[in-house]
Amino acid sequence: MYQVIARKYRPQTFADVVNQEHVKTTLENAIAQQRIAHGYIFSGQRGTGKTTVARILARCLNCIQGPTATPCGECASCREITAGGTVDVIEIDAASNRGINEMRELRENVRYQPARDRYKIFIIDEAHQITNEAFNALLKTIEEPPEWAVFVLCTTEAHKIPATIASRCQHFSFRSVDFEDLTARMAWICQQEGIEADAEALAVLAAAGEGSVRDSLSALDQAIACCGSKLSASEVRALLGAFSLESLEQVSEALADGNSRRMLEVVDELERNGHNLQHFARELARYFRNLLVARITGPETRLIAASPAQRQRLTEIANRFSEEDLTRYLSLSLDLFKDLQFSLQPRFHLEIGLVRLVQAGRLLPIEEALAGLANDPRTPAPAPRTPAAAAPQRAGPSPFEMDRAKKAAARPPEPQNAGANALAPQAEAPPIAAGDPRERLYQLLHEQNHAHLADAVEHAAITLSGGDLNVVAPKSYGLYFRDRAFENAVREAFGRALRVKFITGDAGAPEAPLAAPAPVEDDATGRALSNPEVQRFRDVFGGEVRKVRNLKE
Repeated sequence: MYQVIARKYRPQTFADVVNQEHVKTTLENAIAQQRIAHGYIFSGQRGTGKTTVARILARCLNCIQGPTATPCGECASCREITAGGTVDVIEIDAASNRGINEMRELRENVRYQPARDRYKIFIIDEAHQITNEAFNALLKTIEEPPEWAVFVLCTTEAHKIPATIASRCQHFSFRSVDFEDLTARMAWICQQEGIEADAEALAVLAAAGEGSVRDSLSALDQAIACCGSKLSASEVRALLGAFSLESLEQVSEALADGNSRRMLEVVDELERNGHNLQHFARELARYFRNLLVARITGPETRLIAASPAQRQRLTEIANRFSEEDLTRYLSLSLDLFKDLQFSLQPRFHLEIGLVRLVQAGRLLPIEEALAGLANDPRTPAPAPRTPAAAAPQRAGPSPFEMDRAKKAAARPPEPQNAGANALAPQAEAPPIAAGDPRERLYQLLHEQNHAHLADAVEHAAITLSGGDLNVVAPKSYGLYFRDRAFENAVREAFGRALRVKFITGDAGAPEAPLAAPAPVEDDATGRALSNPEVQRFRDVFGGEVRKVRNLKE
């Protein structure tokens, strides 16, 4: 009868175990020094050798030449333990024997000495499944067992083992197997089986196992059954449903080109070929993680589970992006994978997620944005923070004065008892000083044939404060200053968008102050506000600095 590779090549000695050097060394030294504990806990992810090491430990303790760290493999005890037929090594599946009655039977069995061997060894697999009542029934037995009893508890969830049990045992944590060690083990097995496999195909199988030897060997067995005596990377990927580096490169190329249409085409190809979109999102997140690691560490790193050729290619792709961009892509791809877990429309979520990646690639750091605004000729120069010299006097009448004179000449004399117009108050407009922002707005609105808005500007007091445009005018003009045409005129007149703040009051003497009185500045505040970068930031984004704190004090 055929025996699967994972069982056929199961290690029989500590030297055959892949990785786990910290566990093997400790157990070998304990056996050599005759310091054998009565209870062990082996924890770690699936397929890392917990049960295998427990059986090897049983062989070491019961070998006819033992206790020894190198069992002979020829005696009756070694052969029976390997075949699983000895009465003195008892394996219990705690997933189906988890109750208090099963633990009571085990406790009764511990009382009897071994039938033939030196130790009676109890290997309890999936030990975290045992109930609390069953653990309590086993507590005293594990604390003070007979001298011939050894307990080995194997679990993938060590945190579920009660502290009262864990404190009475020695705990060994099994680690996931390194990528290079796993590929080397599979290459040796392929050589023993007469299978021809290239490095890339073995890398795909090792990546599918995610650090688990058993999972990788199961995938290898499946690939041999599918492909025969020669394994190719493309056939192995198709069998396992994995995505090649070339298919994932389409996403990075679309990001480099800023091509949203290509992203939608990628999703359409996945849908047409019947790929799992959730699996693609997971592979995409892993791809961006590998790109980020390659960008930081280079192609010689051991942090990427890939062949040397693939690591070199990942480094070449990663050099086209910055660390900030790759970090942003990884974060967005992880969010996308999480959303697809519960999505009723996975295609829509994947499409919007990939398009969002393209949009995120167009974002600029705040430093570059500020530098671009400073170099843009359309951006007005920042207003000086210190008192400036008086503006030069204008030669000739201003546009306000010329328009006012034209209106006065064309207006017929009104009777003395004429009532005031409620929609357009006839109050005298405040005097216009040279360089007043109203002048620029007034002239621009007249050129755009917005006479009603120009009249409202004439009867208002307008001041600039950072990114705010403060307007003080009678209440009847409030709707004018909320008009979209006025916002467009402000943007065109000042070269940037400003936030319009309307205050009801008399334009000649505003009821409310336009800005809070400047606080008394100390040395730290003065140095901070005089910094050119701080001034540029306030000119672009507005706002006010309320408090400056010296972190060195």
